[in-house]
Amino acid sequence: ARAAAMADEALSRVPDVQIDGDGVFKYVLVRVRGAGALAKDVVRGHGWAEYHADLFERTAEELERHGLSCECLGGGRLSHRPEERKIHVYGYSVGFGRADHAVTTEKLKAEYPNYEITWADEGY
Repeated sequence: ARAAAMADEALSRVPDVQIDGDGVFKYVLVRVRGAGALAKDVVRGHGWAEYHADLFERTAEELERHGLSCECLGGGRLSHRPEERKIHVYGYSVGFGRADHAVTTEKLKAEYPNYEITWADEGY
C-alpha cells in the first residue's frame, strides 16, 4: 500500500504540460498511471524529437524511475508563438495516430491562460 501511495504522490507531481517555449515541434499525449486506479493525461512537445516515439520513450523512462507507467494516446504538432501568445495544435503521429487535440488544448489552456489556443484535425 505504501508503494501505491508513493506512486500516486509521484503522479500528482508530474507536470501536465512540458513543451518548448517557441517554434513548431511534435508532441505526444500520454496517459500516466500510478499504482492505484489514478491516471492523468499529460502533454509533451519538444523540438529535439525527430519522431513522436522519441518523445514518448524519454517520457516513459523518466516516469518509470518514479514507479509510474504510461501509454501514448497519440501525437501531433504544436506551433508555439510566444510573441503572439498563440499555440496551434494540429496534425498526427504516423506511429501513434492522432491525439485528441481537444484534450491537449484544454491542458494547454490551463498552463497558458493568457494564450489563444486553437486546434485543427487537418495538417501533418
